Amino acid sequence: MASLSPLEQLRRSLALAVGENAVFDGWTRAAVDSAAGQLGLDPVKAQLAMPKTKSELIGVYIDGVDRSLEAWAEQHVAGMKIRDRIRGLVWQRLQIMAPARESVRTALAFLAMPQNLALGARIGWRSADLMWRLAGDSSTDFNHYTKRLTLGAVYGSTLLVWLDDQSDGWIDTAAFLDRRIEDVMRFEKAKAEWRGSGERRLSLSRFLGRLRYPPR
Repeated sequence: MASLSPLEQLRRSLALAVGENAVFDGWTRAAVDSAAGQLGLDPVKAQLAMPKTKSELIGVYIDGVDRSLEAWAEQHVAGMKIRDRIRGLVWQRLQIMAPARESVRTALAFLAMPQNLALGARIGWRSADLMWRLAGDSSTDFNHYTKRLTLGAVYGSTLLVWLDDQSDGWIDTAAFLDRRIEDVMRFEKAKAEWRGSGERRLSLSRFLGRLRYPPR
């Protein structure tokens, strides 16, 4: 792997701090200045290292979340059952984003705008893909896509619950996530049982609709 340039190293150092400061400064250059001050870094170099648009700043933050999740997974997922891996990865992702929860809310609102829907879909897919890969999934067939669609729906709905969760220790979010993970495991079991059957077909769109709009 090629060594990182100084600017890329600086960008990575700033990534999560920019999200944290976007709580107060929005996804703006001001958040970059605040992040540099927080970390004791040169603000001029910080501005050179970071992109200038809101969408790019959000992307840099998500990259930082991904790297933190990868580091966590290296230390924790080995020996876990697949269900526990997926549950742990989703939960740890929320933990990483906790200091920036309000700026995550504004980022989601931005990505939900019609002109940004494609970007939001790419980010959501990438998040689900990373979590499955960190969980040890190496599928390349149709399962590769269905796993990421179902987990993306679970993660997205859990994220919305988490953003409004005022319970101690996010117990409401934890309970919601556990129910959704159970849905994923049932789905994977059903696929395994029904694979190759010409008489019974699982309606993927119907199942994904249940995940996206689950009963609370």
